[in-house]
Amino acid sequence: MEIVLFILLIGLVFFALVGAASSIKVVQQYERGIVFRFGQVRRGDQLRPGAVREPGLTAIIPFVERMQKVNQQVITMNVPAQEGITQDNVSVRVDAVVYFRVIDPVKAIVNVQNYGVAVSQIGQTSLRSVIGQTDMQELLGERKKINDRLRTIMDEITDAPWGIRIERVEIKDVSLPEGMKRSMARQAEAERERRARIITADGEFQASKRLAAAAEIMSQDPAALQLRLLQTVVEVSAEKNSTLVMPLPVELLRFFDKMGGGPVSTGEREEEKPGLAERLAKAEEELARAAEKPTALDPASDVPPVIGLEEPARAPEISAPQPEGDER
Repeated sequence: MEIVLFILLIGLVFFALVGAASSIKVVQQYERGIVFRFGQVRRGDQLRPGAVREPGLTAIIPFVERMQKVNQQVITMNVPAQEGITQDNVSVRVDAVVYFRVIDPVKAIVNVQNYGVAVSQIGQTSLRSVIGQTDMQELLGERKKINDRLRTIMDEITDAPWGIRIERVEIKDVSLPEGMKRSMARQAEAERERRARIITADGEFQASKRLAAAAEIMSQDPAALQLRLLQTVVEVSAEKNSTLVMPLPVELLRFFDKMGGGPVSTGEREEEKPGLAERLAKAEEELARAAEKPTALDPASDVPPVIGLEEPARAPEISAPQPEGDER
């Protein structure tokens, strides 16, 4: 009898130790403990006192209460790549990442079975919906706007009913078809060539103006032309060429012509020359006038015929012989 009592006492002590050990719980700083008493966490419409346990050491009633911990850290979840057709009928493949955290642990446990899987499914459906409402240019260039739209759509679904707040949504990559990539590359190359041609033409136009101004200045002072000629000779000789071409200035010939008493050319007469701006304006007017004239060919009647092709060559006239009786 004493042995049976001893065994029962040992069993009671064992169960007491097991109950005491199971009743003591530790809640981490980033967690919250939800205590279910006989499967209930609420009393009517109000939360039962002590249902949510703060971080630290806490105790529950063994075999009566059960505690479930909820992580309140920010969770990073990858949204699988979704294929869709944009508003301008371009097939794309987009993947994203979602940052969310639990703000109401009771709703996250009671109202949804697995909030991680639920957020992932909502992210996929929202991403496909946004792809269909945007065009390709907006999807590639306005990422921030699309991210904000995704966050707003997901947060409306998860915040109030589930107690989950969507902190941030980011689109990671947008994959385009190979044909679309080649088309965009050709478009970018054509745009670069267009800009290069415009810049080259603009540079030539500015250079022509500078050269015209330089020619005007040099024409006023012949010494400047001589200095430029000497500078050109120096530049050519610096290349170590075996042959040096030395042009003879026209002014030198004119000098000898004057010394010899020759006639003065009409180009050397001092006349008032129009300014550079006036000459440029006159040249632009002439070009505009020439562009307005029709470029029709002359009529065929105004073109003289080509002898031997359009008119046969005339045979030489032979005089008829005179009769002998007429000779006197």
